[in-house]
Order: sequence, then structure tokens, then C-alpha cells
Amino acid sequence: MNENNKKNVVVRYPPSPTGHLHIGNIRTILFNYLFAKHAERSGAKITTVLRFEDTDKERSDKKFEHEIIDTLNGLGIEYTEGPYRQSERTDLYVQAIQTLIDKGRAYEAEESNDKSGGRVVRFKNPNTKITFKDAVRGEITIDTTDFGDFIIARSLYNPLYHLTVVVDDIDMGVTDVIRGEDHITSTPRQILLIKALGGTVPKYAHLPLIIGEDKKKLSKRHGAITYTEFRKAGYLNEAIINHLALLGWSEGNDREFYTMEELIEVFSLKGVSKSPAMFSYHKLDSINKHYLSQLPQDQYEKTVVEYMAPYVKQYIQNNNDVKDAILNIIIKERINKWGDVETVCEDELGWLNGAIHIIPEKLVWKKSDIETAKRHLRSVISILENVSEKDWRKSAHFKSNDNMIKNAIWDYASENGRGDVLWPMRYALTGKERSPDPFIVSFVLGKQETLSRLKHGLSLLSKIQKPM
Repeated sequence: MNENNKKNVVVRYPPSPTGHLHIGNIRTILFNYLFAKHAERSGAKITTVLRFEDTDKERSDKKFEHEIIDTLNGLGIEYTEGPYRQSERTDLYVQAIQTLIDKGRAYEAEESNDKSGGRVVRFKNPNTKITFKDAVRGEITIDTTDFGDFIIARSLYNPLYHLTVVVDDIDMGVTDVIRGEDHITSTPRQILLIKALGGTVPKYAHLPLIIGEDKKKLSKRHGAITYTEFRKAGYLNEAIINHLALLGWSEGNDREFYTMEELIEVFSLKGVSKSPAMFSYHKLDSINKHYLSQLPQDQYEKTVVEYMAPYVKQYIQNNNDVKDAILNIIIKERINKWGDVETVCEDELGWLNGAIHIIPEKLVWKKSDIETAKRHLRSVISILENVSEKDWRKSAHFKSNDNMIKNAIWDYASENGRGDVLWPMRYALTGKERSPDPFIVSFVLGKQETLSRLKHGLSLLSKIQKPM
């Protein structure tokens, strides 16, 4: 049956609440959600089940359950049933174990290491080949002989993963299992158990591995890999969804940006790749910058201010034009995510706090010389002294031709070499080899502070005794 024409579609999100939600888990949950919602638009009745697989009692923690729910809510991934907890469904598993034993499909074997004692329960493997159709990889056949009689419970009352998953999927009527490719070898075992319990085998789709740019499995060495870390770094939910959707899936074109609604409209398992999906921070940054540009202006400005260094916040308090220049000219073009704001403040706006350190020799542009640098600084000072305070304030309009500071200096710089003129001006104002252009810096600092810093730079140059 075509995936879009099913009358009932039931998928499950089965995270383990033993830690922060990894982006691989989120990608899997997202694909389940998109698959189900797309089917719903094609007329299917859908059920999305949130199920906490918390049989690891020592590591499971309610705080991670809350975090998972908050993550799904934040990303806009809905579920219609749950959350269920496997730890609260033990009676069902025990009943299934007993059913398998009664049917002669399982047996108590060697003594268990389980604290409660008893014997492990093994499934009686029929040693057969299992063939199933994978929506991503096509037909897969695996010989189960090598599995032996595999363990399904540590004791009659302590079931293991393969059994609990199967019992839950049967009980919840799961029709489609969409999960990572690392579960491919689990599928034959689970199909054996489903058939032994009289359940209906669902359809399977195994998603490609997510790797880093070094082509190795994504892990802590690649940086942030959990949802919590991405949010702390300042990535928007919309960008996270957009980028994860493109990890191993494509509509068949070069389109980069999708909202959740757009993804639901076009998603199909036919677009899922068999090859590993490469996670790129550069790509995520690019997507996130796009969504930052879509934010309402008041929301953008409010959030930037929250991330600013204190001395920058202080500088923008009483001057809206300066605030606009810093937020929308200097910072906006330099950040990809909220976490970059503090870095920009430290790396490119440190000159605002007044504690700049000038190395006199660095005031000289490349192959120029001290005397040339001094001459140009004197000329810049003279030109700027003749710019009125009124015209200085007009320079707030950086995107127009009305930037009076730039207009005053530009012809002189063009005639005498822009690097020779503008480099010592920029460095004298900021003490940085990398900073915003000197016209914006001059406007932000104001006329008096600008002239003071330029004169200080000229003074330092004048004190150099030896020619360079």
C-alpha cells in the first residue's frame, strides 16, 4: 500500500530518559512526526505515541523525561498518546514471557545475575532466514542462526529491550517503525518475537547514520550534539528542525529552507538516503542566520541585548542611534546564532569599554612608513574636526548616502590610498586589527572620543625613535 494512502498510521517516539536528547534521537522523532502528519493530510487517521523506554532503572531520571517533553514542545513536534513508561508496564511483559514459555517458544535457562535471582529467559530461535522490506533500503534478508537462543529477560519478572519493544509495539498497534540504521540487526529478532506472540509485523524504515565533517560518527568530539547544548549555543528551534530534516532526506532539489508546515507537505520516506548524513555546523549556522533575519525587529533587539557584554549594554542605554548602529549594523551582520553576540562583543567591540591597547608600530599600514601614517592621521583629524556635531549625528543613516563621516574622508582616502589612510584611523580608534569600519566606529564613539583617540594614536607614533 502506498505510504500516503493508509487508513491508520501509528508511529512511536521511544526515547530513553537516561540523558539529554541527542540530535540523532531528535532527527528520528522528527522523521516519524513528518511521516505521520503527511499521511494525515492524505486522509489517514494517525496516532503518534510518546513512550519512555526506562527499563534501565539506575540511569533513568524523571528530569530527562521533562526535558524530552519540553524539547518536543519547543520544536513543535506533537504526540497524541502518552507518555507511557515501560517501568509501569511490567505486568504486560511478564504475561508475554509466560505466553512464550507456554507455547514452547521460550524457556528458563542458566542462572541469572539479576539481583532478584531466578534464571534468564531465552527465546527458542527457529534458526531461519528473516526477510523484510525496508522503506529506505529495500528488501533485507538476515539469517538468524548466528543469534542463537537470545535472552529476552534477566528473569521472569525482568524483561529486556527486545521483548519490551515488541510487546509495546503490538499493544499500541504500531504500523510503522522508523528508526536509525543501528537497529537493523535488531529487526529480525523482533520480527521473530512478534510472530511468536501473534502480532502484526509493522513496516520498517532505517535512517542513515549521522556523521561529522570528519566522516566519523557524530559524538562529543564534534562539539554540541544534544538539543540542550544547541539551545544554549543560541540556535533557533526553526533552524534545528530545518537542518535535521535535511540530514539524510531531500525533496530532490537544492532547496535549503523549510518551515515545519512545508516539511509536512512534502515529506516522504522515498526521499531518505541510504548514505550517511553529514552534520555541518557551517550549514546550521547559515540556516540559523536566515531565521534570525526573519525575526520581528523588537524580538531580535531584545534577545541581542540579553546576550551582550555589560559594557556594550551600558553604551547603548541613552542613544537610540548608537543602539541601532551596534545592534543592526555591527552585530547583526556578524552573528549566526545568539551565542555569537558575546564573542562579537569581546572580539570586535572591546574598544567600547575604553581599555584599548595600542602598539604604535601597528598604526602603520603594511609597506607604508611612520611619517606617512602620521601625515594621514593629522589629515583625518583635521577633516573630522570640521564635521559639525549635527552632521556627525546624521551618520546614523549608514545604509544611505548621508553618512557624513564617510563622505568627509572618502575622497581623501581614495586619493592617498585607502589602506594607508583608513588603517591607522581604524587601529587608533579600536586597538584591534579586526573591527567594524572606522566610520561606524567613529559615529558610535562620538566626535569628542573619536578625536581624542586619533590624537592619542598620533602621539604614540610621534614617540617612535627608530625608523621602521
